[in-house]
Amino acid sequence: MLSGTVGSLAGSVLAHKFLAGRACCSQGRIIVGSAADISLWMEQAAHEPVGQALDMDIKVDVAIAGGGFSGLWAAYYLKTLAPDLQICVLEAQRCGFGASGRNGGWMMSAIEGETRLLSVLDGDRRESARAQIHSILPEVEGVLERHGIDCNYQRSGGIFAAARYPEQARILRDSLADYRAAGFGEQDYQWLEAHELESRLRIHQPAGAIYTPHIARIQPARLVLGLAQTLRDMGVRIYEQTPVTALTPGAMMTSCGRVHATHRLLALEGYGAGVANTERRVLALQSRIIATEPLDEQTWQTLGLADSEVFCDVSPLTTYGQRSADNRMVFGARGSYCFGGKPRSQFSPADPSFEAIHRLLLACFPQLRKAAITHRWGGTLGAPRNGLPHAVYDRATGIGTVGGYVGEGVGASNLMARTLADLVLSRETELSSAPWAYNGSPESVLRRWEPEPLRWLGYKATDLARTWEESIYCRRGAAWQRRPIQTVSHWLDKLMT
Repeated sequence: MLSGTVGSLAGSVLAHKFLAGRACCSQGRIIVGSAADISLWMEQAAHEPVGQALDMDIKVDVAIAGGGFSGLWAAYYLKTLAPDLQICVLEAQRCGFGASGRNGGWMMSAIEGETRLLSVLDGDRRESARAQIHSILPEVEGVLERHGIDCNYQRSGGIFAAARYPEQARILRDSLADYRAAGFGEQDYQWLEAHELESRLRIHQPAGAIYTPHIARIQPARLVLGLAQTLRDMGVRIYEQTPVTALTPGAMMTSCGRVHATHRLLALEGYGAGVANTERRVLALQSRIIATEPLDEQTWQTLGLADSEVFCDVSPLTTYGQRSADNRMVFGARGSYCFGGKPRSQFSPADPSFEAIHRLLLACFPQLRKAAITHRWGGTLGAPRNGLPHAVYDRATGIGTVGGYVGEGVGASNLMARTLADLVLSRETELSSAPWAYNGSPESVLRRWEPEPLRWLGYKATDLARTWEESIYCRRGAAWQRRPIQTVSHWLDKLMT
């Protein structure tokens, strides 16, 4: 997606059925009663019961908190590079419960803030970092092939569309200029004229687009669950229903037992609010998604996406979508922030935010006005204070963390996990010296967000500005109305990084 302009969940989101049938274990852990309570993706993919919980103190070499993409990829690369390591993954609910089972299904060779990150590097270091970013899709493709993971992977690229009002074309051309300044060429990000866009995506009032080949569509739950099974086959222990509550010297504490480990890695993203080492370092934000019923081929001919590209427009409301493998339109947009930075896992289908997303979908595709919305879900992603992802490891304490994806974690988690594995194993590689790799404690490396109520006020101001900006553009507001809100939006972008 366009860094600083478009966010997908990832990353990242809860389902159309509202947490019915929850079950409690004897030690007080709460789990979702069925996969359908999480997302469309989990409803389709999670057919096995929730895995066993930790029920005693254990000792391993590496303990990883978090059973999403970040934690599972970290376990995979550590076990691949050092097969003798004893590794366990501790997941509070079930693998895929968080953003990894709820996102928009964009697998990108991209990271949040990449143009800003690359633009300040010198030639050789810039080329190395860009090559590592672009290695994400080929690396994942190799893993899928080696282990037979079927996640409906379709590498057809992504379309960032300018549509609905003229300002989107200006925003998009500015983004293309940023990519060129960071060293990305025509083969990476290509401008499409309006008629070229319309031949691929029949969005309302097309004005042009950027096309990139560096994105694949996936079914994210199939990937996260496939990774979990691959790890079990490799000898990695995965304990579900086992929330991590604290880190102590040489151990990771859970509600079910103590895990003694030399290396203790946090892969919690927006769910790390309760762990002191990452408190206020990654802020929990929410995004929401809707999905239509499966659409017939005649309807898809009116929509485009014949090659299953992912897409967005460059609205201030941050849209993202895909044509799913079962021919649904899956469409999401920016969501909300809870006071105190608390993650959310429960979203009522009656939440007005879902109806707002539906209206936005119809603004983009009026031809879907008769299509039924069958699924609504939401979830939590993580935003770092500097707006850039990170892999951090402290050799003195054995504590490390990855995250800060701002919704681009489906692909970026693979790159950050590979980086973290190299840091943990003291490997001198291009990844371990990359600009997102840090040696030191998370507390010393990662900036803290401001205390409440400043965070809440900042988010509310940003949300109000984005909504106002969208409204003025849609109703073709006069120049004297557009200029002030553009200035405010630009200032808020600067304030957040």
